[in-house]
Amino acid sequence: MSAVAPAHGQPFRTAKGGLIDRRQPVAFSFDGKSLAGFQGDTLASALLANGVRLVGRSFKYHRPRGILAAGSEEPNAIVELRSGARREPNTRATVAELFEGLEATSQNRWPSLAFDALGINALAAPVFAAGFYYKTFMWPASFWERLYEPMIRRAAGLGRAATAPDPDTYDRMHAHCDVLVIGGGPAGLSAALAAGRSGARVILVDEDFEIGGRLLAETHTVGSQSGAAWAASAVAELAGLPEVRILTRTTLFGVYDHGAYGAVERVSDHLAVPAPHAPRQRLWRITARRAVLAAGAVERPHVFGGNDRPGIMLAGAVRTYLNRYGVLPGRRIAVLTSSDDGWRTVSDVLAAGGGIAAVIDTRPRVPAELRRGAEAAGAVVVAGGHVAGTRGHLGLKAIDVVDAEGRARAIACDCLAMANGWNPVVHLDSHLSRRPVWNEDIHAFVPAAGPHGMTAAGAAAGRLTLAECLSTGAAAGADAARHCGFDGPLPPVPETEPENSGHAPLWRAPKSRGKAFVDFQNDVAASDIALAHREGFRAVEHLKRYTTLGMATDQGKTSNLAGLGIMAELTGQAIPSVGTTVFRPPFTPVAIGALAGHHRGKDFRATRHVPSHAWCEENGAVFVETGLWLRPAYFPRAGETDWLESVSREVNTVRSGVGVCDVTTLGKIDIQGGDALAFIERLTANPFASLPVGKARYAILLREDGLVLDDGTIARMGETHYVMTASTANAARVMQHMEFCRQWLWPELDVRIASISEQWAQYAVAGPKARETLRGVVDPAFDISNEAFPFLASADVTVGGGIPARLFRISFSGELAYEIAVPAAYGDALWRAIVASGTPHGITPYGSEALSVMRIEKGHAAGAEINGATTAADLGLGGMLARKKDHIGRLMKERPGLTGPERPVLIGFRPVDPSKRLRAGAHVIGLDAVPSLEADQGYLTSVAFSPSNGHWIGIGFIARGPQRIGERVRAYDPVRNEDVEVEISSAVFVDPEGSRMHA
Repeated sequence: MSAVAPAHGQPFRTAKGGLIDRRQPVAFSFDGKSLAGFQGDTLASALLANGVRLVGRSFKYHRPRGILAAGSEEPNAIVELRSGARREPNTRATVAELFEGLEATSQNRWPSLAFDALGINALAAPVFAAGFYYKTFMWPASFWERLYEPMIRRAAGLGRAATAPDPDTYDRMHAHCDVLVIGGGPAGLSAALAAGRSGARVILVDEDFEIGGRLLAETHTVGSQSGAAWAASAVAELAGLPEVRILTRTTLFGVYDHGAYGAVERVSDHLAVPAPHAPRQRLWRITARRAVLAAGAVERPHVFGGNDRPGIMLAGAVRTYLNRYGVLPGRRIAVLTSSDDGWRTVSDVLAAGGGIAAVIDTRPRVPAELRRGAEAAGAVVVAGGHVAGTRGHLGLKAIDVVDAEGRARAIACDCLAMANGWNPVVHLDSHLSRRPVWNEDIHAFVPAAGPHGMTAAGAAAGRLTLAECLSTGAAAGADAARHCGFDGPLPPVPETEPENSGHAPLWRAPKSRGKAFVDFQNDVAASDIALAHREGFRAVEHLKRYTTLGMATDQGKTSNLAGLGIMAELTGQAIPSVGTTVFRPPFTPVAIGALAGHHRGKDFRATRHVPSHAWCEENGAVFVETGLWLRPAYFPRAGETDWLESVSREVNTVRSGVGVCDVTTLGKIDIQGGDALAFIERLTANPFASLPVGKARYAILLREDGLVLDDGTIARMGETHYVMTASTANAARVMQHMEFCRQWLWPELDVRIASISEQWAQYAVAGPKARETLRGVVDPAFDISNEAFPFLASADVTVGGGIPARLFRISFSGELAYEIAVPAAYGDALWRAIVASGTPHGITPYGSEALSVMRIEKGHAAGAEINGATTAADLGLGGMLARKKDHIGRLMKERPGLTGPERPVLIGFRPVDPSKRLRAGAHVIGLDAVPSLEADQGYLTSVAFSPSNGHWIGIGFIARGPQRIGERVRAYDPVRNEDVEVEISSAVFVDPEGSRMHA
């Protein structure tokens, strides 16, 4: 055939034509076989050029499948790209750009693509009909876990994910514009030109690597230029406009509220390895005042027996491969059409020197001017006919044609092009729950007119001719710019050739042989829709879920309307009465990596270092992750054999001398404003109206349901200025709760809050020598004696000769203790100054482990006790709650279930045998009880080895705890198979009078 000349071993590549760069051959492989293409090819066009028609196997029946389409609507050619850590499954060959060394592998087959053992599933097609899983896997019930579920899990999914960490990076960008144009075809280019010329900020996004849409796939002329040339000139003008940004290889996948749009840019997917410091993909969050939807339309296939055989394609796709890529998909091409548009494929193939075997037009009458060229070329022309079946195993060899009189004949061909009309791409317009409306003129759904800021234009609006695309696009772009305050003249619409646009879709062949597929990706056949009709699943949402029609990764782009058309025929309704589903984001699959962006590894969970980190690292600290912080756990010294020995030394030193601990990780919240006190009074469960300036107080925060949210302290630094602390684990939750109260519950209050956790470094200095140590740090002008600065005092001070600081006399250890805070920039210097000042007193740094031991020795509740299920009374703090003021949780905390006498309360536990170890989580049962749920009386929440007592201690919850002090019970731990006899005791194991912290 003269039109095709083997080039670089590409037998189906035309001798000339197309927009590829024939000077740049590209080597690639498919299923291990070396092949060649050209720069500008997609994987699909290169495979077709090499004569590869079989590219995959169907999901359910494992039937041989070939390339159907040429864009992101492709349901069949789903392949695996690359290898190793960059292996990427489920990529559409039709949108994968060819690059040197590309490795592509077919999916869903074993042991090979040509011989797939699971092809036997096709023989069991009657069993695998719609809803088979509902009917098959119900009995016997015992088979579910042992047989059915493992079998289904092995069969589910396509492709293989990479097993090594992804070596590439992903980026995120935010952009704002006046007009967002979605799609770079003729309508999109016209809209962008009209809006851009007015001076509006315009962003044009297109999922292809070349702008132009169908202009690149057709032989249209625009004015005096070819369609491709006009598109190139339009792109050049847009690139020269200062307020216009063009994003190619970018799919707009989601439309969200308030003018927000999500898009993913495939920055480096067309490269074997991304350039240094370049991301693989970039996620865009675009905020636009107006948008023009110019996403085009998707061609519809016909439904007939054997319509999924490799070699059967959409007619528009055939033209794309021919005109854009210089590939004739077959030696003898047949065309099945229900519209004038299908005849364009005939004329393009003939003009390129290709062979037309037959043209079957399902309409009874075909204009003579359309059939003239085909008949002159010797093609069989059948009017009013249809295709009843196909022949061939791994590729199309012939079609069975039935004419208007019912006569059947076989016609040899290796490619069948289907043209059944076009469906506007309404998916994006439906993302805000808008249902499309039926357009009888084009027998398709189109976007509904609405005020949500997006206007459809061109084929996306059902205006399918080139002249309509250009005119409606320009009008939509100018109107969008005008809504944003930019006026400009409506650009003149270039002249185009007249187009025939008549069509009468055929939703399924009246009689056909074999499975007639509607949804190619999910193997949904016309018989499945008929079964759903018989079994009562006729509503569109029921039809979708019962048959899985449109539920694959292609979202039914080529199948939905055919399914609705068949259901309409079966129910005797019009298609609008059957309705359509609402599409959801994403428009096409989006990689999780792109959604995550930089948020992976340490960027996903950033580690914050405390201000003393450098000193702690220099001095051999062992660190532990506490929330988002990396915090010193303990400081081992030479000769210490284990962590417990180090922790015990730190506790003993604090109790007898002085220690310093970095408590910067505590949540710190600044509260200011004329109504700051009123805000705090409503927020906290204990009273603060009497708190004077220069004092701090313990604070209890309840949730709306009366349970404890968190505890901390609040210091009054001035008349309208307070500083609040929250626990490390709950800091973000407390801040969120306070913002909710401020913005939604009490917006009338004059109060401002700000998280200052990272702005201030804060250290606890504790022990009998704490005051002497701090006297060497706090500037001499400030008296910190017990008389001048008693327990719970707070004040602004200076350190180091004038550096601003805040000093609080509060204690978490039960010893004489202070917390001192400075701006974070001075944190390291202050820590070193404290250590230097405390060295004569034997100061030791102590970490979170020693801090935890001392708080358990003092019976202080923390995260294990404030676990979302405890009340203030449970924690022994009921006496602190306000009796008169209103506050969050006031009424709900009085519910009978939260105030019953048998409710477990916080209490202490000592082992009867001091050598025994206690375990957190152990359950409390009676001495003679048999372990069971009925025997459970409570549990231990926190345990520690207490150097001050010389044995393990614990705190936990048990009913009527204070009345049972001295009683012996068992701490039963079935997980570790331990059973320890313990004595119920006071939760305060050290200095129960509290004299030390007041010293």
